[in-house]
Amino acid sequence: MYSIVSTAIIHGIQSVPISVEADVSDGLPVFEMVGFLASEVQEAKERVRTALKNCGFALPPKHITINFTPANIRKSGSGFDLPVAVAVLTAFGYIRQEMVREYFVAGEVGLNGKVQPVNGILPMVAEAKERGMKKCMVPWKNAGEAALVSDMQVFAVKNLADAVNILNGNGEYFDTPYNIEEMQTGRILDFADVSGQELVKRACETAVSGMHNLLFVGPPGAGKTMIAERIPGILPSLNTKERMELSKIYSVCGLLEHKRGLMQERPFRAPHHTITPQGLAGGGAVPKPGEISLAHKGILFLDELTEFQRETLEILRQPMEEKKICIARLNASYEYPADFMLVAAMNPCKCGYYPDMQRCTCTSAAIDRYLRKVSRPLLDRIDICVEVPQVRFRDLYNTGKSEKSEEIRARVVRTQEIQKMRYRGENFCFNSHIPSSRIFEYCKLDKKQEIYMEQMYDKLNLTARTYHKILRVARTLADMDESEQIKMSHLNEALCYRNIDKKFWEGMD
Repeated sequence: MYSIVSTAIIHGIQSVPISVEADVSDGLPVFEMVGFLASEVQEAKERVRTALKNCGFALPPKHITINFTPANIRKSGSGFDLPVAVAVLTAFGYIRQEMVREYFVAGEVGLNGKVQPVNGILPMVAEAKERGMKKCMVPWKNAGEAALVSDMQVFAVKNLADAVNILNGNGEYFDTPYNIEEMQTGRILDFADVSGQELVKRACETAVSGMHNLLFVGPPGAGKTMIAERIPGILPSLNTKERMELSKIYSVCGLLEHKRGLMQERPFRAPHHTITPQGLAGGGAVPKPGEISLAHKGILFLDELTEFQRETLEILRQPMEEKKICIARLNASYEYPADFMLVAAMNPCKCGYYPDMQRCTCTSAAIDRYLRKVSRPLLDRIDICVEVPQVRFRDLYNTGKSEKSEEIRARVVRTQEIQKMRYRGENFCFNSHIPSSRIFEYCKLDKKQEIYMEQMYDKLNLTARTYHKILRVARTLADMDESEQIKMSHLNEALCYRNIDKKFWEGMD
């Protein structure tokens, strides 16, 4: 007897539909599985056979063949256990085939017949809905995640007996609506807590307004980390499309909190400087998203930038430009989104006090070696570089009196709306994303400004990429002032955000 069950596999963060076919015939009692399978999928036949026996489903000695289609895609992961078990039970007549056709099925099965949760349920169920399916059967612990997909009846199972009952029409679907307000996390850190540092706060607002990458350079204790941790508080809220896309990434990694629904806040990822290149970019034997993808639509904060391995930092260069990363493997290539805003912080030297020569204990050679840990190509990809000075004594008593994050956030939202209106119909919506081929279309200068910028180009020894970054930042500053035309003051402020290059990295390759 023949049966077929619909399931899926995760490829990157996308779901690829897979069909599990089962055929039972007379012959030698053999359980065969074919279809370009990884070892963990091949092992499913032993798990399923033992689980069926322990759940009381007696299988006659027959020739059982399981086929996974399409055959050209490598099948990996443990989520095929439940589809295989359902296909076998259907082929033996325990379940009616006409019922099985209506369901998407995924889950891991233990030897005792209990169904265990798997990663990536959200993108798999969402893709099943796009194919026109209305019902899905998933592990009980994945039910809340699957229920995030609208207009999909979710049937949650704890064991194989539940699966048989549901597929024979004796079960109820999972229905637990969630309240977005209940999903919000606790208090968001506020910029009002930061004493002084008004110029640095201005740089933060500019960076977030245009989604520009940002670098802090300053001595220990100046507040670089404290300020960076408050940047999420001035980011606009995620829209529905962004929430779903981000939730899919976290679902694939097994990091989506099932009880909290879709991701409601932009991520703030702060990996330790000992992270490996694979941990940052993603990959592995079974490829998974790395930190740059987990920071998608949010902040990737690299504290103590110069302590990271140079090999690790260089990985950032391509994703910062293309907003995605491609992981190549023998059998396939995996693409993950990586549209993050980089915020980095570093000391100007090993002791942290350069250029204050009264406190700095580093030699010129030591300072040079330390700063060279950040390559020029990576530095060129950072739009705004700002020096964070020590907090003045009188500012220490003004904590809590500064502008609140919600006030800054309101201005950021207004500025970003201006950009979205300007770039409607384009495949980008922020000034930092303007392609180089369109830069002079959207960042127009008058003749006087062009002459001035030519002088600055030669004087500051700018690269073409750095010059384009300056124009994009100037465009953002103009939008913050609600000015259609870029003014000289906007250009000068944008240039100031690159002066730090000349101060610390002048003469370096």
